[in-house]
Amino acid sequence: MRVVRNVEQLREAMEYMRGGGHGPIGLVPTMGFLHEGHGSLLRRAGEMCGTVVMSIFVNPLQFGPNEDFESYPRDEKRDLELAEREGADIVFIPSVEVMYPTPIRTQVSVTSLTTQLCGASRPGHFDGVTTVVSKLFNMVQPDYAFFGLKDAQQVAVLRQMVSDLNMNVNIIACPIVRESDGLALSSRNVYLSKEERDQALVLSQSLQEARQAFEEGKANTVAEVQQLLVSVISRSPLANIDYAEILTFPGLDSLDADASLMTIDGEIIIALAVKFGKTRLIDNIVFTPKEVVVLV
Repeated sequence: MRVVRNVEQLREAMEYMRGGGHGPIGLVPTMGFLHEGHGSLLRRAGEMCGTVVMSIFVNPLQFGPNEDFESYPRDEKRDLELAEREGADIVFIPSVEVMYPTPIRTQVSVTSLTTQLCGASRPGHFDGVTTVVSKLFNMVQPDYAFFGLKDAQQVAVLRQMVSDLNMNVNIIACPIVRESDGLALSSRNVYLSKEERDQALVLSQSLQEARQAFEEGKANTVAEVQQLLVSVISRSPLANIDYAEILTFPGLDSLDADASLMTIDGEIIIALAVKFGKTRLIDNIVFTPKEVVVLV
């Protein structure tokens, strides 16, 4: 495994790998503090690609002024151990100065898809994501890029960007990886106290109960499912709901509150963002209602 820290080294490494006929190139962009979810992305990349590149960069452009950029967890030694264990060939670890050597005057912005969910709560966040990912795509020129569905909105936004700008890369969305008790893996989970972590299980529980209620015919409309979500999450005294939404996926279009889920064509996303203390967690499920056998 080779570790590179500037753009020149990265491009040199990529030219070498392409010249050696090592097959498709896969990119796994991360902000570090890696966990099993990142490991699953690396393994999927290894299955599909001859060369696997991981980037580790805490991107200041996607953090708001009152967010946790400075305190975001970092552990390069542990990250490199996991990356090597899971088969990364090249790890790109740039500094902020390498990524943004001068004040950036160009941004990549996707409209519409970024105005709801996390986009509404974190203005400018997705402009930071699309800008840095565009830079990484230009530097690495991957055939495939791998992202986790825990941030399903990010996947939708990046797919839109790639389509609109005719970027020669395929976005591969990988399943959410969870702890044995259902909590979705996140680098920010380290912020949680024991009590907060215990209560954070209400996210996955509410999603499971909402889908089960729909499958059993107990909650049929968008409003009924949304009310159930809020009711279950509210069992947790520490939970502060940012949003609990049901939208089309990947278009992220709003749905009529009185609409029956069974009348909706294609996939939907049930998405949550909930704060426990200072820690904001997201979770979701994506499924096609018409493919569900509803028990009535």
